[in-house]
Formats: sequence, C-alpha cells, structure tokens
Amino acid sequence: MLSHRTLSRLAGLLLAGVLGTGVAQAQETKIKFQLDWRFEGPAALFLTSKAKGYYQAEKLDVTVDAGNGSGNAVNRVASGAYDMGFADLAALMEFHGNNPTAPNKPVAVMMVYNNTPAAVFALKKSGIKTPADLVGKKLGAPVFDAGRKAFPIFAKANNIDLAKVNWTSMDPPLRETMLAKGDVDAITGFTFTSLLNLNARGVKDEEVVIMPYPQFGVKLYGNAIITSEAFLKKNPDAVKAFLRAFTKGAKDVIADPDGAIKFVKERDGIIDEALEKRRLKLAIAGSIATADARAEGFGDIRGPRLSLMASQVADAFATKERINPDRVWDGSFLPSKEARNILGK
Repeated sequence: MLSHRTLSRLAGLLLAGVLGTGVAQAQETKIKFQLDWRFEGPAALFLTSKAKGYYQAEKLDVTVDAGNGSGNAVNRVASGAYDMGFADLAALMEFHGNNPTAPNKPVAVMMVYNNTPAAVFALKKSGIKTPADLVGKKLGAPVFDAGRKAFPIFAKANNIDLAKVNWTSMDPPLRETMLAKGDVDAITGFTFTSLLNLNARGVKDEEVVIMPYPQFGVKLYGNAIITSEAFLKKNPDAVKAFLRAFTKGAKDVIADPDGAIKFVKERDGIIDEALEKRRLKLAIAGSIATADARAEGFGDIRGPRLSLMASQVADAFATKERINPDRVWDGSFLPSKEARNILGK
C-alpha cells in the first residue's frame, strides 16, 4: 500500500498538473474572426493558418466564421460580436464617416487586397468596350455592391456623366443572370466573383469585357484585416501575434494556392474545388500580388493614397462627416517588412 506521504505527493503533482494546464489554457487568447463572405477560395488565406496550427503556435484560439458582406463584418466587429474581421476598406471608411460618435469604431491593421477587386463587366456583343460606352446604358448591381457604391469615383476618373447612367437594383444571385439574359447592359462586381458566376451561366471568358477599377484610374484599396478599438487596446500583443500567424499562412497560400483549397473544403464540403482554385488565383493575381502591393509592401499602405481614398469615399458615399484616414488605419502592429516579403516572383 502507498504511504500517506506518497499519496500526498501524488495528489500534489496531480493538482500542479491540473493548475498548470489551466494556466496554459488561460494564456491562450480567444479571437472570434468574421470573414467578409462565404467559405470560398480567398478564405484559404485565413483557414490555412488555422489548419496548420500557426495561430495556436502564437497562443491564440482563433475561430473563423463565414460572413455575408463587408458592411456586416464592420458592424459585427464594431458591436463587439467579433474581435477581428476581414472587410473592404471603403466599408470601414463609410462606417467612420456615418458613425462619428460610435464608441467602438473598428480600425484596419493590415492590408490584404492592395487593389480593389471591383470592376465593370459587359458582354462583347453589347458593343461596350470602354468606360465611355457606358453612357446611356443600363447598369445593374445590388445597392450595397462595393463597385456600385464606388462607381462615382470610376465615373469621375473616366469622364462619365453620372446623370447619363441608369441603375437597376437586384439581389446578388440575379446580377450575372440579368447580364447574361440582356436585362442590363453591364454590371459591377468583384473580378473573382462575377466572372466565375458568368461562366456558370454559360458565358465564356472571351465573351466578356472586364474593366477593373485599378486599371481605369481608381486606386482604391480593397479588403483589410480589421479589429475593434476595445480589443486592440486590451490585446495589442494578440493582434500582433494574429498578423504574424496570418502572414505565414498567406505565404503558404500564395506559394501553393491549389494545395490551400483543401482547407476551405474542410469548412464547406460542397464547394467546387476547381472553381475555388481559380477564384483564389484570380484574387491573388488581381488584388494581392499586384504591382502596387509589391511597391508598398504586402500588408502596408501609403499615406497619400489612403488620404485620397478617404476623400473619394466621403464624396462618393455622401458620408455625414469627412473621413480621417488616421482613424481608420494603424500599421504599427504589422510584422516586420522581412516577414511580409511573401509575394514571390
């Protein structure tokens, strides 16, 4: 039989082990993260770090949830329902401009889509070839579509009279269908969304005219990682750790986008893997590994460009107040420039 002293030592060791486990768990910071959209190809940027344990290695317990639009992602982070999220910078700016007294305005801490994926799409058979050809035509998009909301900026850059462009509103699933059927002459949408949706409706790439905003004078930033002011103040080291882990995962995704789709498949088993591989590659080529991103550095921004965007968004979105670019962006939590050198050749 074990002596009383031995039993006491064993009990002490057991208790220490339990307490030690509790301390280790307590050191892990929980982060609820909200995507901008469903589990599609670009979600691999965040799911890869989760699947490969990069967040856990930084002592983070990260939950990644699907979303339903950048505006909602901004609102959910602002409300405190989520700690961090992924959202269009223009949507974040709009929130700041329309909610100047909000107690917990989110802030962008890392740029991911250095160039907006917004574009105008038309069918070649319509005769539309350039922005000037949109005058007098019927354009379609959901009222909250990022490209539609920013269209006044596109119009100004290309000398289009807004009064001579007619808009038709519809739910997102009907946008590409209406273009394919000829119910509208052109649509606005993301390059890696609308093109693939048109393909699914029997429209081939060579039958489509695409006018990406960045190639037509509109240098808006796209989606960024955001966090709430409250979470940032309470957990600055956790935010830095998240961005380090995310950057490692993004590097893997850019190096092997095909291989990264399996992590998206794990979250949504019904996705079309071939389709999502193409979507991810389009996002990387058009919005992530761009010439502007290489010049500015992955994850970072340029002050003058940010200021111009803040002014353009305030005008185009008719915000209640002007937007202060210094309030929407904080790059002090970014990993080192060397760590962010992930765009490859």
